[in-house]
Amino acid sequence: MSIWRVILSIIFPPLAVIDKGCGSFLITFILCFFGWVPGIIAALVILNNPNR
Repeated sequence: MSIWRVILSIIFPPLAVIDKGCGSFLITFILCFFGWVPGIIAALVILNNPNR
């Protein structure tokens, strides 16, 4: 995970996980819609997952 991904996940979380798949994008977008902080947390968790 690069520093640019971390910065992008703080500014606009769905855009940071767009290459991880449609499901990850939708989950992050919905969480970001309901609250900015849950979207950031979800994006960072998805980006830190070594299996994806």
